[in-house]
Amino acid sequence: MSDDATPLAKAKLIQLDSNFEHPIDEDKTSTEVQFNPETLKVSYANQVQQPSGGGDQRGTPAQQFVGAGTTKLAVQLWFDVTGQPEGATGAVDDVRKLTEKVAFFITPKKEGDKFIPPAVRFLWGSFRFDGIMESMEESLELFSAEGLPLRASVSFTLSQQKIDKFVFEPTAKPPAGASTSPSGKPAGTAPMTPAPAGSTMQGLAANQGKGGNWQAIASANGIENPRRLAPGQLVDLQAGLNVGVRR
Repeated sequence: MSDDATPLAKAKLIQLDSNFEHPIDEDKTSTEVQFNPETLKVSYANQVQQPSGGGDQRGTPAQQFVGAGTTKLAVQLWFDVTGQPEGATGAVDDVRKLTEKVAFFITPKKEGDKFIPPAVRFLWGSFRFDGIMESMEESLELFSAEGLPLRASVSFTLSQQKIDKFVFEPTAKPPAGASTSPSGKPAGTAPMTPAPAGSTMQGLAANQGKGGNWQAIASANGIENPRRLAPGQLVDLQAGLNVGVRR
């Protein structure tokens, strides 16, 4: 582990006031993700319409801008309770106890005589997006012998009714000394690949064009049985590539 490793900046969901200006109830409602997302997808759309009425129809009618447009952010997050140390403080046995903190932001709250979803800020390092959670989908991926869901992926979309300039959140340079992922990057920043049921380390690496390095990847990830990966097991396929083990 490198002494120059920097601590991981975790993405957060923060409740805002109705004017999308100030965080509220941070101690109660704000939540930090367990694993940072691999990608963030931002899409923009202007509200336009074709002009109605008569006139010269021989040419292509000009589109008319009729609204402020919309901006959307699509995010996928992973949650997993299988890696928690036994007896650890705050450990949970049902992954939904983690994902319910995300579901809070799509649940409408009563304001006067209306039910309105809370305003939310997605914050990760210098990236900031304020909006309303428009949709959320949760997939339960792994169950215990008792039928408890252990792993889940949560996909959600935030939207705002405008197209605005980027907001660059200031970040502080973190001190040295944090843990790293198997590939040597700050833990949680390297893309992790979930293993399909019945897969092997050799096959998983080969699917990514890294078949010649499967032994080094398995070793760097601490995988004891590379011929039988647990369904959904997260593997850092960038780990061990600088070792040069080939077969």
